[in-house]
Amino acid sequence: MGFVTQSKPQISGTSGKQQKALKPARSEGAKGALYGVGAYGLWGLMPLYFILLIPANSIEIVANRVVWSVIFCAIIITVSRGWGKIGAALRSRRIMGTLTIAGFLIVINWLTYVFAVTTGNTIEASLGYFINPLFSVLLGVILLKERLRPLQWTAVGIGFVAVVVLTFSYGKLPWIALILAASFGLYGFVKNRVGGRVDAITSLSIETAVLTPFAIAAIVIVTLMGQATLTGMGAGHFWLMASAGIVTAVPLLFFGASARRLSMTGIGLLQFMTPVVQFIIAITLLDEHMSVERWIGFVIVWVALIILVTDMLLHYRKSSRLRSLAPANS
Repeated sequence: MGFVTQSKPQISGTSGKQQKALKPARSEGAKGALYGVGAYGLWGLMPLYFILLIPANSIEIVANRVVWSVIFCAIIITVSRGWGKIGAALRSRRIMGTLTIAGFLIVINWLTYVFAVTTGNTIEASLGYFINPLFSVLLGVILLKERLRPLQWTAVGIGFVAVVVLTFSYGKLPWIALILAASFGLYGFVKNRVGGRVDAITSLSIETAVLTPFAIAAIVIVTLMGQATLTGMGAGHFWLMASAGIVTAVPLLFFGASARRLSMTGIGLLQFMTPVVQFIIAITLLDEHMSVERWIGFVIVWVALIILVTDMLLHYRKSSRLRSLAPANS
């Protein structure tokens, strides 16, 4: 199994020139894996960053995250001379409409996630990202009328059982996890409508620019209510809040670099790094409690994910085999 989208070459009978030509492909795959580990690893470490921002509340944190992301993106676009791409996106009603919807979906995700971390619910936040692949599969059935393979149906069914068990454990629906899974799943679906017509930094710039007026209004309201911490907690706190733009954009740029070099299977496997790291941080560094019932619920989720990954790998191998045989049969 390889991360690179190209099929593996036959070593025997390969000329020196051909072998040299193959090295860049392997190198690109290695770079893609490193970028992917960087992106998903940084996303996994995000709870530690948001904990440092307390006593700022989730609304102030997310509002600052939007504003500082716009500023940081503007710097990157200026340095990379990417304003032409911004202009092209602005002239397209379809792209602007899609990215506007994406912006509101991601801010729901951010607000929920930051609220979860700053109120001691990082474990439930990690659950949301464990559930997300299952939700995305179900989304394909509902919105795209896709037909699921038997193992996919099995994974979704087991995931439903896990939600029931966790509902019993929490004494209520794990709404934080469900909102995170739904908002990020829908965000991915909406962004997929844009496809490759806009790059990662252009997309983030427009999404956050659309949200900026609301973010500024939120900052003003929080300030008038006497709850703002941006300028009242010292220089260290100010610069931590201001670094939200870097914290948001850097892993996204890493992800974009990874996605260009890896197959969808490679990306799909790496994405589990984020909730795993979040979960480990929650139970070790943040000392969040895991009851026996919650452990059972999480184990059921992990079983569902193992089945889903198994199906993904089997389907990938079958598709690769068919592609490799296609020229011979043509």
